Amino acid sequence: MSTVQTALGAFVWHDYGSNDPEKAQQFYTALFGWQTEVPADMDYTMIVADGTQHGGFWPPAPVDAPAQWIGHVLVKDVDDTAARAEAAGGSLLFEPMDAPEGRRFAVIRDPEGAALSAYSSPGDSSPPQGVFGWDELYVDDIERAKSFYSEVFGWTTSEMDMGEGRSYTIFSSGDQQRAGGMAKPPGMQAPSHWLVYIMSADVDGHTSKAKDLGAQVHMEPFDVPTVGRMSILADPAGAPFGLFKAEQ
Repeated sequence: MSTVQTALGAFVWHDYGSNDPEKAQQFYTALFGWQTEVPADMDYTMIVADGTQHGGFWPPAPVDAPAQWIGHVLVKDVDDTAARAEAAGGSLLFEPMDAPEGRRFAVIRDPEGAALSAYSSPGDSSPPQGVFGWDELYVDDIERAKSFYSEVFGWTTSEMDMGEGRSYTIFSSGDQQRAGGMAKPPGMQAPSHWLVYIMSADVDGHTSKAKDLGAQVHMEPFDVPTVGRMSILADPAGAPFGLFKAEQ
């Protein structure tokens, strides 16, 4: 089993926030067959798949809050990470706060406007496998974002040539790839954001089912050579997410 040390810098948890979490739960459980459970004395619903907890749904957010997935990146010290984020030009959507079982987190907005969380846990926080497979950043200024995340999480970067003068950034730490990022493609009207990819054994089938359940498809299923097959959607509340099946 991985240790906390080897997982530092990894996305280890994902939460969903919206003003109607019950509707979101109905969509995602119908789409993926997830189960849910509410721990005792907690106003929070866990996502359970194959007997393992993978993330959860927050209580209802304010009406004007956007529906979104928030990824949690494992760090040694949440308060120190939050301070570095502010010093590097980011801001805090939620100040550092305690969570059950000795956990602590803060929600950070980077200088481009994309949000994610710095998270710490006293135990083994290896990323649970099988549901959330990759996190991808879309921003106007990828160079600014690369500098920010290097300062905040210590991520290093490498580039993949996408052709037509475009490149894809890989964020890494501890010799492990942690996430990806790119400048928003021409014509993308969405604000800067982190996009979570949910693993799928059948991207085409899940994309079709998501449409039937009220999702919008931003990119129909497509193949990325040597990587896999994916699609990009928005759930009925407007939260973006991707589907991903790794190349065998």
